[in-house]
Amino acid sequence: MRTGDYKQSYGELVALIDSPPVWLWSAVLLLALIAAPYLLNSYALSFLMIILITVTGALGLNILTGYTGLISLGHVGFLVTGAYAYAVLVSKYHMPPLVGFLGAGIVPALASLIVGAPSLRLKGLYLAITTLAFSFIINTVILEMRWLTNGARGIQVQRPEILGISFDSDAAFTYLCLAIAALTLFATLNIRRSRVGRAFVAIRDNDTAARVMGINLHAYKLFAFVTSAFITGIAGALYGIYLSFVSVEGFPFLLSIEALAILIVGGLGSALGAVLGTVLIVLLPEATRLVFSLFSAQMDATFTTGAQELKSMLYGLVIILFLRFQPRGLLGAWHDIKRAWVHWPLRY
Repeated sequence: MRTGDYKQSYGELVALIDSPPVWLWSAVLLLALIAAPYLLNSYALSFLMIILITVTGALGLNILTGYTGLISLGHVGFLVTGAYAYAVLVSKYHMPPLVGFLGAGIVPALASLIVGAPSLRLKGLYLAITTLAFSFIINTVILEMRWLTNGARGIQVQRPEILGISFDSDAAFTYLCLAIAALTLFATLNIRRSRVGRAFVAIRDNDTAARVMGINLHAYKLFAFVTSAFITGIAGALYGIYLSFVSVEGFPFLLSIEALAILIVGGLGSALGAVLGTVLIVLLPEATRLVFSLFSAQMDATFTTGAQELKSMLYGLVIILFLRFQPRGLLGAWHDIKRAWVHWPLRY
Protein backbone atom coordinates (compact mmCIF):
# COMPACT_ATOMS: atom_id res chain seq x y z
CA MET A 1 0.00 0.00 0.00
CA ARG A 2 1.49 3.31 -1.10
CA THR A 3 1.60 6.08 1.49
CA GLY A 4 3.24 9.50 1.46
CA ASP A 5 4.80 11.33 -1.47
CA TYR A 6 7.91 9.80 -2.99
CA LYS A 7 9.45 8.84 -6.36
CA GLN A 8 9.36 5.25 -7.60
CA SER A 9 11.53 5.62 -10.71
CA TYR A 10 14.27 7.80 -12.17
CA GLY A 11 11.78 9.11 -14.73
CA GLU A 12 9.57 10.48 -11.93
CA LEU A 13 12.61 12.04 -10.29
CA VAL A 14 13.57 14.08 -13.37
CA ALA A 15 10.02 14.80 -14.60
CA LEU A 16 9.36 18.46 -15.30
CA ILE A 17 5.96 18.33 -13.57
CA ASP A 18 4.65 15.09 -12.06
CA SER A 19 1.29 16.36 -10.80
CA PRO A 20 -1.84 16.77 -13.00
CA PRO A 21 -3.21 19.56 -10.76
CA VAL A 22 0.01 21.52 -11.28
CA TRP A 23 -0.40 21.19 -15.06
CA LEU A 24 -4.00 22.38 -14.72
CA TRP A 25 -3.19 25.43 -12.60
CA SER A 26 -0.23 26.27 -14.85
CA ALA A 27 -2.59 26.29 -17.85
CA VAL A 28 -5.08 28.48 -15.95
CA LEU A 29 -2.30 30.94 -15.04
CA LEU A 30 -1.08 31.05 -18.63
CA LEU A 31 -4.61 31.77 -19.92
CA ALA A 32 -5.00 34.51 -17.30
CA LEU A 33 -1.73 36.12 -18.39
CA ILE A 34 -2.81 35.95 -22.04
CA ALA A 35 -6.09 37.67 -21.21
CA ALA A 36 -4.51 40.23 -18.86
CA PRO A 37 -3.52 42.86 -21.50
CA TYR A 38 -7.18 43.16 -22.49
CA LEU A 39 -8.48 43.35 -18.92
CA LEU A 40 -5.94 45.60 -17.14
CA ASN A 41 -5.56 49.36 -17.46
CA SER A 42 -2.25 50.87 -18.59
CA TYR A 43 -1.03 51.42 -15.01
CA ALA A 44 -1.60 47.81 -13.96
CA LEU A 45 -0.24 46.57 -17.29
CA SER A 46 3.03 48.39 -16.63
CA PHE A 47 3.43 46.38 -13.41
CA LEU A 48 2.77 43.16 -15.32
CA MET A 49 5.49 44.06 -17.83
CA ILE A 50 7.95 44.82 -15.03
CA ILE A 51 7.09 41.52 -13.31
CA LEU A 52 7.68 39.51 -16.50
CA ILE A 53 10.97 41.28 -17.25
CA THR A 54 12.13 40.87 -13.65
CA VAL A 55 11.18 37.17 -13.66
CA THR A 56 13.49 36.66 -16.64
CA GLY A 57 16.40 38.40 -14.88
CA ALA A 58 15.74 36.65 -11.56
CA LEU A 59 15.72 33.24 -13.26
CA GLY A 60 19.10 34.10 -14.76
CA LEU A 61 20.55 35.00 -11.37
CA ASN A 62 18.94 31.89 -9.86
CA ILE A 63 21.12 29.68 -12.05
CA LEU A 64 24.26 31.29 -10.62
CA THR A 65 23.25 31.91 -7.01
CA GLY A 66 20.36 29.51 -6.43
CA TYR A 67 21.57 26.45 -8.33
CA THR A 68 25.37 26.82 -8.12
CA GLY A 69 25.66 28.80 -4.86
CA LEU A 70 27.85 31.58 -6.30
CA ILE A 71 26.85 34.92 -4.78
CA SER A 72 26.76 37.86 -7.19
CA LEU A 73 26.24 41.47 -6.12
CA GLY A 74 27.02 42.90 -9.54
CA HIS A 75 24.46 41.26 -11.77
CA VAL A 76 23.20 44.67 -12.76
CA GLY A 77 26.43 44.88 -14.79
CA PHE A 78 25.20 42.08 -17.06
CA LEU A 79 21.78 43.72 -17.19
CA VAL A 80 23.13 47.06 -18.43
CA THR A 81 25.53 45.32 -20.82
CA GLY A 82 22.65 43.46 -22.44
CA ALA A 83 20.59 46.65 -22.71
CA TYR A 84 23.43 48.56 -24.37
CA ALA A 85 24.25 45.65 -26.69
CA TYR A 86 20.66 45.64 -27.96
CA ALA A 87 20.50 49.44 -28.21
CA VAL A 88 23.77 49.72 -30.12
CA LEU A 89 22.94 46.94 -32.57
CA VAL A 90 19.34 47.97 -33.25
CA SER A 91 19.29 51.75 -32.77
CA LYS A 92 22.78 52.70 -33.97
CA TYR A 93 23.57 50.01 -36.54
CA HIS A 94 19.95 49.26 -37.54
CA MET A 95 20.23 45.51 -37.12
CA PRO A 96 17.05 43.37 -36.92
CA PRO A 97 15.64 43.07 -33.37
CA LEU A 98 16.29 39.31 -33.32
CA VAL A 99 19.99 40.03 -33.92
CA GLY A 100 19.78 42.64 -31.17
CA PHE A 101 18.37 40.12 -28.68
CA LEU A 102 21.03 37.60 -29.67
CA GLY A 103 23.72 40.22 -29.11
CA ALA A 104 22.09 41.20 -25.81
CA GLY A 105 22.73 37.65 -24.64
CA ILE A 106 26.13 37.01 -26.21
CA VAL A 107 27.86 40.25 -25.14
CA PRO A 108 27.11 39.81 -21.39
CA ALA A 109 28.03 36.12 -21.72
CA LEU A 110 31.45 37.11 -23.07
CA ALA A 111 31.78 39.72 -20.32
CA SER A 112 30.99 37.01 -17.77
CA LEU A 113 34.09 35.14 -18.91
CA ILE A 114 36.16 38.16 -17.91
CA VAL A 115 34.71 38.30 -14.40
CA GLY A 116 34.12 34.56 -14.08
CA ALA A 117 37.59 33.26 -14.95
CA PRO A 118 39.49 35.01 -12.12
CA SER A 119 36.60 34.37 -9.73
CA LEU A 120 36.67 30.57 -10.02
CA ARG A 121 38.80 30.17 -6.90
CA LEU A 122 36.81 32.69 -4.87
CA LYS A 123 33.83 32.00 -2.64
CA GLY A 124 31.32 33.85 -0.52
CA LEU A 125 32.08 37.46 0.28
CA TYR A 126 35.21 37.59 -1.93
CA LEU A 127 33.24 36.51 -4.99
CA ALA A 128 30.45 38.96 -4.16
CA ILE A 129 32.95 41.84 -3.94
CA THR A 130 34.52 40.80 -7.26
CA THR A 131 31.17 40.84 -9.06
CA LEU A 132 30.30 44.15 -7.38
CA ALA A 133 33.53 45.65 -8.71
CA PHE A 134 32.65 44.37 -12.18
CA SER A 135 29.36 46.29 -12.17
CA PHE A 136 31.16 49.57 -11.40
CA ILE A 137 33.86 48.86 -13.98
CA ILE A 138 31.34 48.15 -16.73
CA ASN A 139 29.51 51.42 -15.96
CA THR A 140 32.79 53.32 -16.30
CA VAL A 141 33.60 51.56 -19.58
CA ILE A 142 30.17 52.44 -20.98
CA LEU A 143 30.55 56.09 -20.03
CA GLU A 144 34.03 56.32 -21.55
CA MET A 145 33.17 54.62 -24.86
CA ARG A 146 31.25 57.62 -26.13
CA TRP A 147 31.86 56.73 -29.80
CA LEU A 148 29.79 53.57 -29.30
CA THR A 149 27.44 54.17 -26.36
CA ASN A 150 26.95 57.97 -26.49
CA GLY A 151 28.37 58.14 -22.96
CA ALA A 152 26.07 59.73 -20.39
CA ARG A 153 23.62 60.81 -23.11
CA GLY A 154 22.35 57.26 -23.56
CA ILE A 155 20.58 55.72 -26.55
CA GLN A 156 16.95 55.98 -27.56
CA VAL A 157 15.28 52.61 -28.11
CA GLN A 158 12.07 51.90 -30.02
CA ARG A 159 9.65 49.02 -29.56
CA PRO A 160 10.69 46.18 -31.91
CA GLU A 161 9.04 44.64 -34.94
CA ILE A 162 9.85 40.93 -35.22
CA LEU A 163 8.92 38.78 -38.22
CA GLY A 164 6.44 41.40 -39.36
CA ILE A 165 4.74 41.59 -35.95
CA SER A 166 4.84 45.02 -34.31
CA PHE A 167 5.24 45.20 -30.53
CA ASP A 168 4.66 48.94 -30.38
CA SER A 169 1.59 48.80 -28.13
CA ASP A 170 1.76 47.92 -24.43
CA ALA A 171 -0.40 44.83 -24.93
CA ALA A 172 1.82 43.50 -27.73
CA PHE A 173 5.01 44.22 -25.78
CA THR A 174 3.51 42.42 -22.78
CA TYR A 175 3.06 39.33 -24.94
CA LEU A 176 6.71 39.57 -26.01
CA CYS A 177 7.82 39.77 -22.37
CA LEU A 178 5.49 36.87 -21.50
CA ALA A 179 6.89 34.69 -24.28
CA ILE A 180 10.51 35.34 -23.25
CA ALA A 181 9.72 34.82 -19.53
CA ALA A 182 7.89 31.54 -20.27
CA LEU A 183 10.76 30.26 -22.45
CA THR A 184 13.28 31.23 -19.77
CA LEU A 185 11.26 29.45 -17.07
CA PHE A 186 10.98 26.34 -19.23
CA ALA A 187 14.72 26.43 -19.97
CA THR A 188 15.79 26.87 -16.34
CA LEU A 189 13.48 24.07 -15.18
CA ASN A 190 15.04 21.76 -17.76
CA ILE A 191 18.55 22.86 -16.81
CA ARG A 192 17.80 22.00 -13.19
CA ARG A 193 16.78 18.41 -13.99
CA SER A 194 19.63 17.81 -16.45
CA ARG A 195 23.12 16.45 -15.77
CA VAL A 196 24.46 20.01 -15.81
CA GLY A 197 21.86 21.16 -13.29
CA ARG A 198 22.65 18.31 -10.93
CA ALA A 199 26.33 19.24 -11.18
CA PHE A 200 25.43 22.84 -10.27
CA VAL A 201 23.56 21.67 -7.17
CA ALA A 202 26.39 19.36 -6.18
CA ILE A 203 28.84 22.29 -6.35
CA ARG A 204 26.47 24.40 -4.26
CA ASP A 205 25.98 21.76 -1.58
CA ASN A 206 29.62 20.63 -1.27
CA ASP A 207 32.18 21.52 -3.90
CA THR A 208 34.82 19.22 -2.37
CA ALA A 209 32.51 16.21 -2.66
CA ALA A 210 31.57 17.32 -6.19
CA ARG A 211 35.26 17.39 -7.18
CA VAL A 212 35.73 13.90 -5.75
CA MET A 213 32.81 12.67 -7.88
CA GLY A 214 34.61 13.91 -10.99
CA ILE A 215 32.81 17.22 -11.56
CA ASN A 216 35.03 19.83 -13.18
CA LEU A 217 34.43 22.76 -10.84
CA HIS A 218 36.07 25.39 -13.06
CA ALA A 219 34.13 24.37 -16.18
CA TYR A 220 30.74 24.20 -14.47
CA LYS A 221 31.20 27.42 -12.53
CA LEU A 222 32.18 29.20 -15.73
CA PHE A 223 29.21 27.67 -17.52
CA ALA A 224 26.92 28.90 -14.73
CA PHE A 225 28.33 32.42 -15.12
CA VAL A 226 27.87 32.37 -18.91
CA THR A 227 24.33 30.97 -18.82
CA SER A 228 23.25 33.36 -16.09
CA ALA A 229 24.75 36.37 -17.88
CA PHE A 230 23.12 35.38 -21.20
CA ILE A 231 19.63 35.25 -19.66
CA THR A 232 20.21 38.42 -17.64
CA GLY A 233 21.35 40.25 -20.78
CA ILE A 234 18.07 39.35 -22.52
CA ALA A 235 16.20 40.76 -19.51
CA GLY A 236 18.32 43.92 -19.75
CA ALA A 237 17.35 44.35 -23.40
CA LEU A 238 13.67 44.02 -22.49
CA TYR A 239 14.06 46.53 -19.66
CA GLY A 240 15.78 49.00 -21.99
CA ILE A 241 12.92 48.66 -24.48
CA TYR A 242 10.42 49.16 -21.66
CA LEU A 243 12.20 52.36 -20.58
CA SER A 244 12.52 53.48 -24.25
CA PHE A 245 15.92 54.88 -23.29
CA VAL A 246 19.11 53.09 -22.27
CA SER A 247 21.51 54.88 -19.94
CA VAL A 248 23.67 53.98 -16.97
CA GLU A 249 21.34 55.92 -14.65
CA GLY A 250 18.47 53.63 -15.63
CA PHE A 251 20.25 50.62 -14.12
CA PRO A 252 21.13 51.54 -10.52
CA PHE A 253 22.90 49.23 -8.08
CA LEU A 254 19.55 48.80 -6.28
CA LEU A 255 18.55 46.35 -9.04
CA SER A 256 21.23 43.91 -7.84
CA ILE A 257 19.89 44.11 -4.29
CA GLU A 258 16.36 43.66 -5.63
CA ALA A 259 17.43 40.52 -7.50
CA LEU A 260 19.01 38.99 -4.39
CA ALA A 261 15.94 39.93 -2.35
CA ILE A 262 13.76 38.12 -4.89
CA LEU A 263 15.76 34.89 -4.53
CA ILE A 264 15.81 35.08 -0.72
CA VAL A 265 12.12 35.90 -0.44
CA GLY A 266 11.03 33.35 -3.03
CA GLY A 267 13.37 30.54 -2.03
CA LEU A 268 16.96 29.96 -3.16
CA GLY A 269 17.46 27.33 -5.82
CA SER A 270 13.85 27.23 -7.02
CA ALA A 271 12.49 28.56 -10.32
CA LEU A 272 9.00 28.79 -8.82
CA GLY A 273 10.49 30.64 -5.85
CA ALA A 274 12.04 33.18 -8.22
CA VAL A 275 8.60 33.80 -9.75
CA LEU A 276 6.87 34.14 -6.37
CA GLY A 277 9.64 36.37 -5.02
CA THR A 278 9.42 38.61 -8.10
CA VAL A 279 5.69 39.17 -7.66
CA LEU A 280 6.11 40.07 -3.98
CA ILE A 281 9.15 42.32 -4.38
CA VAL A 282 7.82 44.21 -7.41
CA LEU A 283 4.39 44.83 -5.87
CA LEU A 284 5.64 45.46 -2.32
CA PRO A 285 6.49 49.20 -2.73
CA GLU A 286 3.18 49.91 -4.46
CA ALA A 287 1.21 47.93 -1.88
CA THR A 288 3.00 49.76 0.95
CA ARG A 289 2.27 53.11 -0.70
CA LEU A 290 -1.43 52.28 -1.03
CA VAL A 291 -1.64 51.23 2.62
CA PHE A 292 0.02 54.41 3.89
CA SER A 293 -2.00 56.62 1.52
CA LEU A 294 -5.13 55.48 3.34
CA PHE A 295 -3.86 57.21 6.48
CA SER A 296 -2.27 60.35 5.09
CA ALA A 297 -1.86 62.10 1.75
CA GLN A 298 1.53 63.35 2.96
CA MET A 299 2.74 59.76 3.31
CA ASP A 300 1.66 59.12 -0.28
CA ALA A 301 3.72 62.11 -1.43
CA THR A 302 6.70 60.87 0.57
CA PHE A 303 6.57 57.50 -1.20
CA THR A 304 6.44 59.29 -4.54
CA THR A 305 9.39 61.64 -3.96
CA GLY A 306 11.65 59.22 -2.07
CA ALA A 307 10.82 56.06 -3.97
CA GLN A 308 14.39 54.75 -4.34
CA GLU A 309 15.33 55.28 -0.68
CA LEU A 310 12.10 53.71 0.55
CA LYS A 311 12.57 50.76 -1.79
CA SER A 312 16.00 50.14 -0.30
CA MET A 313 14.53 50.21 3.21
CA LEU A 314 11.71 47.84 2.25
CA TYR A 315 14.07 45.37 0.56
CA GLY A 316 16.40 45.37 3.55
CA LEU A 317 13.50 44.87 5.98
CA VAL A 318 12.03 42.03 3.92
CA ILE A 319 15.39 40.26 3.63
CA ILE A 320 15.97 40.48 7.39
CA LEU A 321 12.47 39.21 8.23
CA PHE A 322 12.64 36.27 5.83
CA LEU A 323 16.14 35.26 6.89
CA ARG A 324 15.01 35.35 10.53
CA PHE A 325 11.56 33.76 10.35
CA GLN A 326 11.37 31.89 7.00
CA PRO A 327 14.85 31.18 5.55
CA ARG A 328 13.38 28.92 2.87
CA GLY A 329 11.28 31.76 1.48
CA LEU A 330 7.73 31.76 0.17
CA LEU A 331 8.17 28.34 -1.42
CA GLY A 332 9.24 26.90 1.93
CA ALA A 333 6.21 28.49 3.59
CA TRP A 334 3.96 26.95 0.93
CA HIS A 335 5.50 23.51 1.52
CA ASP A 336 4.92 23.91 5.28
CA ILE A 337 1.28 24.87 4.72
CA LYS A 338 0.74 21.95 2.31
CA ARG A 339 2.37 19.50 4.71
CA ALA A 340 0.27 20.76 7.62
CA TRP A 341 -2.90 20.45 5.52
CA VAL A 342 -2.12 16.92 4.35
CA HIS A 343 -1.09 15.56 7.77
CA TRP A 344 -3.61 17.42 9.95
CA PRO A 345 -4.26 16.88 12.86
CA LEU A 346 -0.77 15.37 13.18
CA ARG A 347 2.25 17.67 13.42
CA TYR A 348 4.62 15.81 11.05
